[in-house]
Amino acid sequence: MPEIRPVTKNNWKELIRLKVRDDQSHFVASNLYSIAEAQFGDDYEGHWDLHPFGIYDGDTPVGFLMYGYNFEHPDQQAFILRLMVADQFQGKGYGRFGMEKMLEIFRSDERIHTAGISYEPENEAAKKLYASLGFIETGKMLGEEVEAILRLR
Repeated sequence: MPEIRPVTKNNWKELIRLKVRDDQSHFVASNLYSIAEAQFGDDYEGHWDLHPFGIYDGDTPVGFLMYGYNFEHPDQQAFILRLMVADQFQGKGYGRFGMEKMLEIFRSDERIHTAGISYEPENEAAKKLYASLGFIETGKMLGEEVEAILRLR
C-alpha cells in the first residue's frame, strides 16, 4: 500500500534522485529545487507555506508531491505545486494516489474552501487526472500554466 512521508534529512537524497522521462522534464521542477523552495515558502499573491512529501511503496520512493497553504488568500487556501512520479513507476496509480492524499488532507481542514493547481497546457495526462478528481479550469494562466480549481466547501 503506497503512503506519503514528509521530506526529512534521512530521505531527501533518495527523493532528489527520482526523475521523470526526458520528454516530461519541462512539466515539473526538479525535486531538489522543490525541497529547497519548501524551506522558504513562496510569495505569489501572499506567503505560501510549502509542504514536501515523498510518495513511497513500501521502502521504495516512487514519487514526490508538494502543496502549500495560504489561509489569507481570497481565492484558494491550498495549492498543489508539485506532483511527479518517477519514470519507471508511472502508469501504476501513484499519481492518483498522491492527489487523493493531498485532497484528503485539504478536506480535513475547515479553513480550506478551494484548492488550486496549475499545469502546462500540453500535459494531457495531468489535465485528465485533475479533471477526473473534479478540478475545473478557470480560464486564467499562471505564467505559462493553466490554472484549475477544486471547490471543497
